[in-house]
Amino acid sequence: MAVCEILCVGTELLLGDILNTNEQFLSKGLAQLGISVLHRSSVGDNPVRLAQELKAALGRSDIVITSGGLGPTADDLTKEVCCEVMGFELAEDRELSERIRGYFKARGIHMPESNLKQAMLPVGGTVFRNNHGTAPGAALERDGKCVIFLPGPPAELSPMFDESVRGFLKKYSDGTIVSHTVNIVGMGESIVAEKVEDMFDRENPTVAPYDKSGEVQLRITAKAATQAEADRLCAPVIREICDRLGDVVYGTDMNKIEERVVALLRERGKKIATAESCTAGTLPKRLTDIPGSSEVFECGIVSYSNDIKMKLLGVSPETLDTYGAVSEQTAREMALGAKRVSGADIAISTTGLAGPGGDGVLPGGLSFVAVTDGDRVFVEKIVTGHENDREYNRHVTATRALNLARLMLEEKIK
Repeated sequence: MAVCEILCVGTELLLGDILNTNEQFLSKGLAQLGISVLHRSSVGDNPVRLAQELKAALGRSDIVITSGGLGPTADDLTKEVCCEVMGFELAEDRELSERIRGYFKARGIHMPESNLKQAMLPVGGTVFRNNHGTAPGAALERDGKCVIFLPGPPAELSPMFDESVRGFLKKYSDGTIVSHTVNIVGMGESIVAEKVEDMFDRENPTVAPYDKSGEVQLRITAKAATQAEADRLCAPVIREICDRLGDVVYGTDMNKIEERVVALLRERGKKIATAESCTAGTLPKRLTDIPGSSEVFECGIVSYSNDIKMKLLGVSPETLDTYGAVSEQTAREMALGAKRVSGADIAISTTGLAGPGGDGVLPGGLSFVAVTDGDRVFVEKIVTGHENDREYNRHVTATRALNLARLMLEEKIK
């Protein structure tokens, strides 16, 4: 089985100026090909250090894929360093030179002569055309090793990998690696792990937990000759996990719980409304980020002040005086008010202290979420334990409110 390493080039990566999404994209693509990635690293725009990193990578891996450093400026030296280390000469490709000139001419932009540096290609290498920019990629193979250099911009790297590199790498693949996720809300990572602990020792497929903000994922990964065969290996393990964990599983291979909520609303022909205090508009944002949400989202009310809670949602002054804004009773009345005002089929509400810190009596990270269909109202108390993390508390509170909506739509709230 071929082993691959990813080496991303660019001082901006080391400074944290940009988020390196190329690593994730390439890792997923290589896993689909059954090529294992055992190392990922980044190096600045320094030819000496780049050569050192490349030689070290070749010493432990069969394939090294680099990204970045293929531009026209003086510090873009990835191609030159890769060719030097692998023993390839560079020569001008006249056809590519004309194509680069045409690229600028078609856009009415003056082309600096330095751009023609990108038309210097490795003699004897496999060149990957760039249909979304000017810098081509290439593969250099020698003595059982392979170095592939790709452009840094994700809008160029991703299509080049899918259009050209994926097919080139198939000769190094002896199967495929497939991963599926089981998505969980309402049960902490340690409890989930306790319930499926015996499954962590399996080898094919493997089971591993991942903790997200307010959620837990179990990733099931199998290797097989084909994707269909890998899927068949994963299927019984996924079923067993779902049986063990029960209603806290909201789906498989989903990115966010709002995807499940919107899908359920569309399936059932229902609409939802929201009333929020501490989450301050998070619920409508997350719901309407999902395509098709316009069919199911009725309205969102951000009732940050007690005055608006009373005027718009009908929360009684007695409830606020007796129990306070951060209470089960207020969450209940906010949900009922959103349902009444909007005419939606169900409504969810949030109220709490996002932090940082509490109010002297109640701690930050305490919140209440509610859901109602007009006849039934269910409220859940949440204590995140992250008193000073405002963003985390808002995200978790919104997630748990969405989960209540999911449970009601699935008729799983008793």
